Amino acid sequence: MGIFSRLSDIVSSNLNAMLDKAEDPEKLVRLMIQEMEDTLIELKASCAGVMATKKKAQRECEEAQVRAQQWGDKAQLAVDKGREDLAREALLEKRRYRERADTLEQELTQCDAMVEQYQADMTQLEEKLSSARDKQRLLVQRHVQAQRRKRAQQGIRRFDSSDTLIRFEQFEHRIERMEAEADLVNFGRKPPLEEEFSRLEGDEELEKELQALKTTSTKKNDATPSAS
Repeated sequence: MGIFSRLSDIVSSNLNAMLDKAEDPEKLVRLMIQEMEDTLIELKASCAGVMATKKKAQRECEEAQVRAQQWGDKAQLAVDKGREDLAREALLEKRRYRERADTLEQELTQCDAMVEQYQADMTQLEEKLSSARDKQRLLVQRHVQAQRRKRAQQGIRRFDSSDTLIRFEQFEHRIERMEAEADLVNFGRKPPLEEEFSRLEGDEELEKELQALKTTSTKKNDATPSAS
């Protein structure tokens, strides 16, 4: 059957092997899950159809058994009344309904087997579908992380290239040159008037302090008696 063959293909699929060859693993997983869900819907619909057929066959089988019993009773009545001709006709009808009931019983057996097979397939597919959904969440996360790592490694590779290093050195040299130019802006420039006076005041304080030291030294020398 087409449904069974497709179910077998899905169940036997190796998700990881297929993902390795896929450019868009997220899309592939979604398609596979969608295929499983569609197949599960078809399985349930087919199973429901067989179950409906079984109910109809069960009803017809019971009716055929009732009719066979009725014709058997009529054959007995005909014999009791001495009408063997009618008894033979009644027995033929009984046989016909009995054969009909036997055929329907075989159909019921086949329906039971098909329903059992459908239910087993649905259980198996539902387990695979649940597993695929769990893998979908993990694979999507892995795919996102892999994309981020790929972009990061590409960026690192670009930064490790000689051209990038040269550009950094050129930029560093440019900054150093700007710093040197800033230092030379006021080089050789005459200090402002206030700075000159501040310097003079500073020099005067320094001279006063020096004179005080000299005075202290002279007093010490004068106080020291000279050797005879």
